[in-house]
Amino acid sequence: MDSFGTRLHAALDERGPLCVGIDPHSQLLAHWGLEDDLAGLEKFSRTVVEALGDRVAALKPQSAFFERHGSRGIAVLESVVREARAAGALVILDVKRGDIGSTMAAYAHAYLDPTSPLAVDAVTVSPYLGFGSLSPIIDTAAAHGGGVFVLALTSNPEGPQVQHAITTEGVTVAQTMLDAVADLNEGAVPLGSFGVVVGATIGETAHDISRLNGPILVPGLGTQGGRPEDLRRIFGESAAAILPSYSREVLAHGPSVTGLRDAAGRALEECRAALQPNVNG
Repeated sequence: MDSFGTRLHAALDERGPLCVGIDPHSQLLAHWGLEDDLAGLEKFSRTVVEALGDRVAALKPQSAFFERHGSRGIAVLESVVREARAAGALVILDVKRGDIGSTMAAYAHAYLDPTSPLAVDAVTVSPYLGFGSLSPIIDTAAAHGGGVFVLALTSNPEGPQVQHAITTEGVTVAQTMLDAVADLNEGAVPLGSFGVVVGATIGETAHDISRLNGPILVPGLGTQGGRPEDLRRIFGESAAAILPSYSREVLAHGPSVTGLRDAAGRALEECRAALQPNVNG
């Protein structure tokens, strides 16, 4: 299998810079006229895949919304992953796992080993037990052509308490993570498989992402306050590797398949326009 970086690069070229979350939380289920139960979960998730699986570069199920329904919810997640990948979308499972040793190796097998029923293209992980704790999942991703997105500069207001803290080396914790991911991607062509999560609402930041050579997953657009026009201002020359991620802004237009497709189309065009190089300098 081609590396995740290669597959994502091709998907961005073919389908454009857009990831849509699959977040079946109770408010959205109610908005769609669905019950907050297993049937509602399945109807919601499969409608999103039907509407967008053959159109967007990536779909990003939030694992917690499936886990809360127990084993039957996980079974729905397995089906959603299979159907999304069959439709041609890359699947990024938003799990934000972070652990050590054999436990992290088990997470790696669950999500990135092709023999697992939950195997996806990439996962989100938390590095705050130390970047070295991610080694099992990084090694598994490298072995099987998977991807890993490391939380670096998140959009939640509590994030800076840890991410902006200064290390003994005189740089922020977030910069340490950015540099570690960049080291993993060194020399990768056309794009590294190891990315970072950087929120669209972080505003001006002195953090250096110029060496990353990998994808940047950018949540926080739409309802959370981030705007497409912020993307080039925040990311500059790294804009070519950005994967903007929308959830409620698109999902609120369901359960109509046409409504979901139209909302995703508008988001994509706005992101494309915002990420175009500034020919006027």
